[in-house]
Amino acid sequence: MEIQEIELTIHPNGKVEISVRGVKGNTCLEITQALEEALGNHILERKMTAESQEPPIGNSNLIPPLEIKG
Repeated sequence: MEIQEIELTIHPNGKVEISVRGVKGNTCLEITQALEEALGNHILERKMTAESQEPPIGNSNLIPPLEIKG
């Protein structure tokens, strides 16, 4: 099974980058939606990877959508 990960990078200037790896199709958008909303939906740029163009295989999208509580 391929490793699925979400990486957050917070730069000194406050810019936040979210990277999703190991998820096929555009499920990454669903996975990160709550996080993007919690950060204010100030999306300056979105780069889709080659993985986003691949069809999901079976139950390969195991990372559940993020839930922000509070």
